[in-house]
Amino acid sequence: MKDLLATYRPISLEEMKGIKLMNRIDTKFVTSVSKLMQLLAMARDRYRVQETGGLRLIPYSTLYFDTPDLQMYTIHHGGRLPRQKVRIRSYVASGLSFLEVKTKNNHRRTRKKRIEFPAYMPGQMPASMRFVPGQVQDGDISFLGEHLKFPTASIVPQIENSFDRITLVNDDRTERLTIDTSLKFHNYASGRDCDLTGLAIIELKRDGRCFSPIIEMLRELRIMPMGFSKYCMGTALTNPEARINRFKIRLHRVERIIDRKLMNI
Repeated sequence: MKDLLATYRPISLEEMKGIKLMNRIDTKFVTSVSKLMQLLAMARDRYRVQETGGLRLIPYSTLYFDTPDLQMYTIHHGGRLPRQKVRIRSYVASGLSFLEVKTKNNHRRTRKKRIEFPAYMPGQMPASMRFVPGQVQDGDISFLGEHLKFPTASIVPQIENSFDRITLVNDDRTERLTIDTSLKFHNYASGRDCDLTGLAIIELKRDGRCFSPIIEMLRELRIMPMGFSKYCMGTALTNPEARINRFKIRLHRVERIIDRKLMNI
């Protein structure tokens, strides 16, 4: 994959910051890495790839929090709105990490608030970690108190993931794609791991008024839209206590894509 990405024209992170999608439509697609390679070969003359620190395949890590009885997950599983997610997102190559609260409101609009969280080291967060005085800075507690609709001290580490991300931008700068591969999970509550190597999650953020070159390519390759929350899918696959009924169709589709049986389905 690195050899194929090397054939793309680069776009810098600074240039990326100037891309404003004012009438944004977000759509996710899930496919195999083998089909992704076909898509990347088709798209290279119409898209540029984000390059940061000489890297085009960027490592990420994310730690998700929830209540011990998975209230945030359960709300999402039930399809209810509004809903929230709390996570620490780490840009591994740069060493930067951010504490984030994502809120999807009753109009299905997502708002993200974040602050820098330098204390996070991927793979090294203790399961006993809490957002209480003495464990984290007061500013982190205040941030969650302002934006989170759950008691700050009630949330605990639930699941951590790691993945590699590609970011593409079309020449007209009317759409942006993030493509995640090498997705792996570790569940703090159950101790279980899950490896989704072979799966590719594509998220298209585009200006709804404009023609999308990638949509035509996705249709040609028969890559169909599919919702995929990393937190929810990872929890469903690694926590036997989690409800999964509403996610079973998606989970079985993932099994077919990567051609192997997954646990807890």
